[in-house]
This record gives sequence, C-alpha cells and structure tokens, in this order.
Amino acid sequence: MPTTLLLASRNAKKLAELRRLMVTEAIEGIDVVGLDEVPPFDEAPETGETFEANALAKAVDGCAATGLACLADDSGLEVDALRGMPGVLSARWSGRHGDDQANVDLLLGQLTDVPDERRGGAFVSACAVVTPDGAQTVVRGEWRGRVARAPLGDNGFGYDPIFVPDEDADRGAGTVAGRTAAQLSAAEKDALSHRSRALEQLIPLLRELGSLGG
Repeated sequence: MPTTLLLASRNAKKLAELRRLMVTEAIEGIDVVGLDEVPPFDEAPETGETFEANALAKAVDGCAATGLACLADDSGLEVDALRGMPGVLSARWSGRHGDDQANVDLLLGQLTDVPDERRGGAFVSACAVVTPDGAQTVVRGEWRGRVARAPLGDNGFGYDPIFVPDEDADRGAGTVAGRTAAQLSAAEKDALSHRSRALEQLIPLLRELGSLGG
C-alpha cells in the first residue's frame, strides 16, 4: 500500500500543486490527502512570528492527530516598501482570514503612492514535514517580483493577481508591467513559484517516504 501523506490544508489549488509535483517528479508510493479527507481535529491558530514556525506547528499537529506523515505550508507576500509586511499576516491582512479580495484591495491602497521602482517584494513559502517517528524537516522558498497597480488574471489565488514575477516582467528599470502570477499557466507557475522552490527541496524526503509503502 502507498504511504499516505497529509497536506495540512483545505486549499484545493495547493493540493493540486503537490499532486502535480508527485507526477512530474515521478515520485511513487505516496497518496496525498488534504484536511477534508481525514477526521476533523483541533487545529492550532497560526501565531508564529515566522513562516517556518507556523508551517512546523501545523505539520506537528496534523501528524499527532492522524498518525500520518504531514506536510504543511505557510506562505505569504513580503513587500519591501512595507518592511516585509504583510508577511505571516498575509491571509488576514484585511482583518478577515482568507478574504483574498479585501487583502488585495487593502495592500494596493497602501501602495498607491509608491513608485514602480520601489514596489519590489517576494512570495515566501516555508514547508515542513513531520513523520510519525518524530523527524522534522523545514525548508524555505522565495519568488521575487513586483506588486502591480491593479489585479490581472484568474489562474491563481491570494495575491497572485497583483504579483509580477521578475522572470516575466517586461524589461526596463523599475517596471511593474508584465504577466502576473495569476496569468501564468499551472506549468509555468510550478516551474517558478515560491512553493515549488520549497517543495523541490523536499523531493529526496518524499521519495524516501514513497519507498516505505508496502
């Protein structure tokens, strides 16, 4: 039987992203499930001061509650002009957790007078894996870009519609023109994103977990 790996998330797009990684990297012997596919348990609030602390806390909780190897991600957008904020507060920047539109609107309002050359920032993802034997692994991925002046695209979530990756920006000093993360295809985003860069570091561990399936 394959090893069951719990992704500590109810975000269908994150789940699809991890499952795509398993296919593209030919990782066998792992069955990825989300929180909606296991019995409910008390989930600790995300009170850590870093992405790494939040990801690890979620992975520890998920593993302890289910007995499954658990992978958890905590991610967000760090904007240079806001001294790294919203950071770990990204999902609740507007005061309502998970309200993507309100979060985007507030952030754009805060950056209204910030010139193009100072709209840099980075998506950050910390991914943690905790296994039933108590082993813990935490990695970090970053994706640099600039904050656009208006949302564009329907393929992403969160701040994707206002994040123009450096790799796709129109060339020219200080520009924020170019496709946003929400305008990229799934394959393009998988090749570039902060989460993909973090998950890539976990591939050897995922292969090892897959080899344990009987």
